[in-house]
Order: sequence, then C-alpha cells, then structure tokens
Amino acid sequence: MKRFEDASWRESMRIRFDYNNMMSDMIGEEYGISKEQILALQPKIKAAIEALKEKRKAGKTEWRDLPYTQADVVKDILATAEAIKNRFESFVVLGIGGSALGPIAVHQALNHLHYNELPREKRNGCPRFYVVDNIDPERMRALFDIIDVKSTAFNVITKSGSTSETMAQFLIVRDMLKEAVGDEYREHIIATTDAEKGNLIRIAREEGFKTFYIPAGVGGRFSELSPVGLLPAAVCGIDIEELLAGAAYMDELCSKDDVFENPAYMAAVLQYIAMKQGKNISVMMPYADSLKYMADWYAQLWAESLGKKFDVEGREVYVGQTPVKALGVTDQHSQIQLYTEGPFDKVITFIKVENFRSQVDIPKGYEDMPAVSFLGGHTLGQLLHAEQMATEYALYKAKRMNRTIILPEVNAFTVGQLLYLLEVETAFAGELLNINAFDQPGVEEGKNATYALMGRPGYEEKKAELEGRPKKREEYII
Repeated sequence: MKRFEDASWRESMRIRFDYNNMMSDMIGEEYGISKEQILALQPKIKAAIEALKEKRKAGKTEWRDLPYTQADVVKDILATAEAIKNRFESFVVLGIGGSALGPIAVHQALNHLHYNELPREKRNGCPRFYVVDNIDPERMRALFDIIDVKSTAFNVITKSGSTSETMAQFLIVRDMLKEAVGDEYREHIIATTDAEKGNLIRIAREEGFKTFYIPAGVGGRFSELSPVGLLPAAVCGIDIEELLAGAAYMDELCSKDDVFENPAYMAAVLQYIAMKQGKNISVMMPYADSLKYMADWYAQLWAESLGKKFDVEGREVYVGQTPVKALGVTDQHSQIQLYTEGPFDKVITFIKVENFRSQVDIPKGYEDMPAVSFLGGHTLGQLLHAEQMATEYALYKAKRMNRTIILPEVNAFTVGQLLYLLEVETAFAGELLNINAFDQPGVEEGKNATYALMGRPGYEEKKAELEGRPKKREEYII
C-alpha cells in the first residue's frame, strides 16, 4: 500500500489555513475583518458556490477533475519518463507562463535544491532538468554551452502552438537537433499540446513526435496537474501519483459548502473583503527555499485570473490584486520594513513548513559574546521558525492583515494540496468579483502587436496601427 492510501497518514499531512491575523478581534475593528462581514456575504458566497458547481458539472472547469482524470495518462507518462531516464543526460522544458512556472515550482519543491549539480546516482539516475521560460538570446546560448543536444530530450509545451516564444525556441532546437543527430531528432522531442487544434499538434503528427495532450478545458495557469506538469515532474523522479492524490484530498476539503470549513473559499472571501477595503497587494512569503518558486507560480495564477477590466456583464470594473513574491527569512531584510510601517494596502500570506527534510545544528561557541552564543545548541530550522513567528507577530502588532498556510512537511502529497488549494481560491475569488477568471484578454493585445512587428501574415492592419502611433519625443529621453 502506498502511503497516500492510508487515511491516517493523509490526515497527518493535511494542510491548514490560519487566518487569525485577518480578523478584527485579533488586529482591531478598524484593520481586520469581522465574522459579521463574512456572514453578511452569505448570499454572494452561496451564489458563487453554485456557479462553480454548475461550471464543473458542465465541464467548464476541467482542471478541477485532473486529480481523477489523469490515471490513464499517468501510466504513459511514467513509461515515457523511464525511457527518457534511460537514454538522456538532460531534459529541457520549452515553455512560458503556466507551461514553465508550474514545472519549475514543483521541481524546486520536491527535488534537491542543487539537483543539477548532484552526480547522476544521487539524482536516482534522472537527467538534469532545465526550463527555458524566456527568449533572452544570452540565456538560450548559455544553455547550449552546458548541454549536449545529442543527449538531451526537449519537451515543447504550448496548447495553442502559436506561442511565439515557445515556437521560436522549438525552431532553434529542432534545427540544432537535425544538424546533430539527423533524422533521429524526432526521438528527442516531446510535444505537450491540444489534442485537436493548433500548430504544434499538426507538426507533431506530421513529424512523429511523442505527444501528450492538454485537456480542452484546462488553461495554462491551471494546467500543472495535467501532462504539462506531470511529465517534467516524473522525469525528475517525483511521485506524480502522490501529487495527484494530494490534490484529490484537497478537493474533498474544498467541496464543503460551509465557508468556515472550506479553506479555499474562506481564503478567497477574506481576500475579496480585503480588496474592498483597499488591500490591493497580495504578498506571498514562503518560509522555505523549496517553496520559493510557488510564489512565482501563484503570481501568474492570481494576477492573470483576477486582473480584469470588465465583469461578466461587460461593465468596466478594473479589479484585481497585485501579487508580490517574497522569501522568508531573506526578505525580512528587504521588504518587511514596508509591510510593517508602509501603507495599509497589503495582505501577507506566509507559507510555513512544520518539519524540514534536513536538520542542521548550530554549534556552540563564543560563550563570552551573549549576542552570538545564544544561537548555539539550536538548529537552523528552529531559528527559521522563530523568525517566521516573530515576523507574523510584528505584522500583527502593526495591525497588518496576514494569514498562514501550514504544511506539515514538503512532499508530493502536500504540494498537490497546495496547488489545488490556491487554484480553487483563485476561481472562487473570480466568482465573488463577478469576472471571468479563466481568460486573459489583456495579454492578447501584446501578443497581436508582437505578431505584427515580426511580420506574421494576417496582422498587416495591426502593423499599420502600430506604425501610426505617436512617435516618441526625444525631449522625454534623457
């Protein structure tokens, strides 16, 4: 029996959501949220719950069902991952946005923090792992300085197949592979894309690439529990079955209609009220290096889902909350000054890990220097926990809204829970705001302008529009 199949183990690994320091009876009536405010929102909350249920029933939120629908594809992914492990020295993801941020976050969370520097045997025979999530030519060239394309597998991830950045990367890689290995280049490329539509599926079928499909109703920022994230994770030795089991467990917790028992709904309700009170910045601050890139993944999820000009009725609303990433304890020495004494415009979300996977003792020394010697006899984990508690207390004392997501430890099960919790929180916040949390119209203008500037056929009018814009004035360039 796998450990996640044991009910008592699952319960011991349950993520908890502590929102004490969001509430008015903790930080003051003027600064916090009261139970009465939450209760007054019950009609809106109930409507949002029903709306999400209807969308799920109608198949409009397929990402909600990924913990259950990926069983068959998991077998294929595991077999493919084993084949990659046996043949290749490096595995490179070509993608951007959700196609990159999710794989990076999960890899950082669940593998050694210096994974690529470990000898292969300490990586359990898995290949080195890279994600190329930008098109900076220096970075692209730097990658080819450290990998041998002859012993590298590339996973091209784009649902539409028209993502300029990813397809440019693909063209470069394909050309290099053809030069290096000839017709065998096809064996080095795996496509993750839509099953029916788009350029990449057409290319993959014509050229014979191994292909995994992104479910039709799953958008990029909600796709980590699909082949987008599962294949890279499996290639790096992560237990993807446990990851999905964690998400399924959180789905159970997030299926309760009582907002006071549902962590995702409560998290969203508190953020919604906070936004109405002028808290337009959401800071995520993990106190664990392994979870550092969860803040990057969450930033896209929160910003792209909730930053909207129009509500679902087409009215201008200009809603959203700006996500900011921080890392405990590092950013205590760069950002906390602002959070404790700056404007009252933020909600800080801590992520706390109760039990670290490593223990490092602090040795005793310099007994004649009390300001140094007091550290001896403790562990780095104890110091980290103390600093998180101290920062939380400082914010509480300064009457600043903050909340804490508590992980018993970092493992595939708890990371699966965390991903799912934050996705449901985001979707529910979208319902409360009465906006479409699953589109990104504000991104399209920039994409279309890029197509025009790069000469894509069909975008001649957009190019003319760009060329007709007011010229920049030299007097405003210093």
